[in-house]
Amino acid sequence: MKEVRFFYTPDPQTGALPTEEAQHAVRVLRLQMGDEINLMDGCGTFYRAIIMEATNHHCRYRIEASEAQQPEWAATIHLAVAPTKNMDRMEWLAEKATEIGMDRLSLLDCRFSERRVVKTDRLDKILVAAMKQSHKAWKPQLEEMQPFQRFITRNDLPSQRFIAHCYQPEDIAVTAPSGSVIVPSGSVTVPSGSPEGPKPFLLDVLQPRTPALVLVGPEGDFSIDEVRAAEAAGFQSVSLGTSRLRTETAALVAVHLMRLKN
Repeated sequence: MKEVRFFYTPDPQTGALPTEEAQHAVRVLRLQMGDEINLMDGCGTFYRAIIMEATNHHCRYRIEASEAQQPEWAATIHLAVAPTKNMDRMEWLAEKATEIGMDRLSLLDCRFSERRVVKTDRLDKILVAAMKQSHKAWKPQLEEMQPFQRFITRNDLPSQRFIAHCYQPEDIAVTAPSGSVIVPSGSVTVPSGSPEGPKPFLLDVLQPRTPALVLVGPEGDFSIDEVRAAEAAGFQSVSLGTSRLRTETAALVAVHLMRLKN
């Protein structure tokens, strides 16, 4: 079976591949005038085109047909993660999460973050490459790093939102002067010494066909105050399983579970 290779062009109506894509098509793949190519715009449409001009730095084409794609999953999948100190791990995550399927990747600056600056240009190129390789019709949106507190209080977040961390409910609960244990959301109060049960497994509480967001912390996890703030902002604490996972592994598991549910 002949391999189907796609080229990414965010504005296909220009009739020309972006410079890097053109160089790959002409100088690496040796495509020539008259050859047929497949294009994707990252916004849900595939195109079939014919090369009309091919030089070392330019590749012009004529669109022959377009085909709108159907979404592979039923609702928006949003991952927000604190980047690891080793950027190779974040790049691996961006690639694999795109191959599995996600819609948005946000970067968080948390209290225990070991990386405060990320060059998103490099990550965006990896998202594009993974989109092409896995034949995804939509390119995930990549958001610049932002402070944790600012992110969790945004008004554009989905109603179904979760925070994955390693703490137990009794670690998060706040003891009131009366001796009661107050859950951070303020909606439940239980007697001291009787904290809520174990955190639910993400897959068990995800609602299908509903946009979802999962937060994953840095290598040192979220701080307890960050978890409390997230719960107060409407996030539900969840577990990703019984194993203790690295940041990038936990983030990929979260994406995979959201994808399975949809």
